[in-house]
Amino acid sequence: THAEMATVPLGFNIDAPRWDQSTFVGRLKHFLNITDPRTVLVPEEELDRAKALVEGCRAGLVLPGSSQEQLLYAKKLYDSAFHPDSGEKMNLIGRMSFQVPGGMILTGFMLQFYRTVPAVVFWQWVNQSFNAIVNYTNRNAASPISLRQIGVAYITATGTALATAVGLNLYTKRAPPLLARWVPFAAVAAANCVNIPMMRQQEIISGVTVMDGDNNELGCSRRAAAKGIVQVVVSRITMAAPGMIILPIIMERLEKFCFMQRIRVLHGPLQALMAGGFLLLMVPAACALFPQRCSLALADLEPELRDSIVAKYGDKVPYVYFNKGL
Repeated sequence: THAEMATVPLGFNIDAPRWDQSTFVGRLKHFLNITDPRTVLVPEEELDRAKALVEGCRAGLVLPGSSQEQLLYAKKLYDSAFHPDSGEKMNLIGRMSFQVPGGMILTGFMLQFYRTVPAVVFWQWVNQSFNAIVNYTNRNAASPISLRQIGVAYITATGTALATAVGLNLYTKRAPPLLARWVPFAAVAAANCVNIPMMRQQEIISGVTVMDGDNNELGCSRRAAAKGIVQVVVSRITMAAPGMIILPIIMERLEKFCFMQRIRVLHGPLQALMAGGFLLLMVPAACALFPQRCSLALADLEPELRDSIVAKYGDKVPYVYFNKGL
């Protein structure tokens, strides 16, 4: 009841970013916070309590005795598990906080089992299935996508990854051994260029909702959707690059030592652990490359949308803003 609730501390806005989102360092701190893999272990009831606390705080009411630290921790859990557009709880595998544990296993095993075609096919298929879930979960939720579109996106991306991996695998048979170890990265990069636009095709077809600086909706823009999707593709490839390019060089050197040749069975788990080390930093760093609240100059919008905004607001809206997804 309202009698048992306390008011929010004066001047505290739970939705205001804790760090300056216009700088890379500020965004990095923000994403280190919400991609923290430890939040994957938080029970469902605690996530629901965090959501209730955040929504209560937005309404100006919180439980008595709630400290600012508790409110900020609730917001961290809320950001890690609930979609920024819809407020719906995201599936565990699709959350950015699951990128480190999920990605480290997949990266480790893709890099370990790259020599035979059946192993390449299996691990690229598993990886693209994981990517499809992540891309669907982190889409701009204002643009619905049909099951048929999801199926086509999944099959196209998986086909691209397999064609790239198997084709390059055959091509690198005569190349230096290190080149063969880089095939999984080439396949992942190629698949990302297909998987993300396909999984988010509805945004390209219908556009995403763009807003002014005060969050007033102005209409839908396909150019804004395209800009957001390109940035996400660049981020995802950047996320995978250091681990998948540097790790093969490290393993190439290590495998020359006698002790490493004796413990071949541990090479997969060792690569997975090292991949996890790279991803711990690269997941937040790649997410932080571009602002989550993406902007587009009015001049770059579709002419009809630009004209309607100018007719309504004059020159008061130089930029429009939208959620680019992750």
